[in-house]
Amino acid sequence: MLERGSRITSGDDYRGVVRRGSRFVGEHTVTYVRMNPKGGQPRFGFIVAKTVGNAVTRNLVRRRLKAICHDSVDSAARGSDVVIRALPSAATAPFAALHDELDRAFAKRGVTPIPTDAR
Repeated sequence: MLERGSRITSGDDYRGVVRRGSRFVGEHTVTYVRMNPKGGQPRFGFIVAKTVGNAVTRNLVRRRLKAICHDSVDSAARGSDVVIRALPSAATAPFAALHDELDRAFAKRGVTPIPTDAR
């Protein structure tokens, strides 16, 4: 689970990242990245709308996204704010597909270094 300091919690921060951040569109997610002018540790936020599915499905998708980000938090660039919006196809996507997609998004947007075993 992500620590409280690694999560985006305010609506203003979410809006700032989504409106002014760079965007990476994947098959199952849309990832927004913005560098926080205050610096600090990387922070992650998640948007999983009702179009993804019922409450159980949305929470499953959110937990999967959090687990992927938890793996990336140590190697993420300091001061990066990341918001991940789940698309409806994320509900049926395998965990490995979500992980690969977010790895590509993080590498392309400079959140984490490009892995040596480029997927």
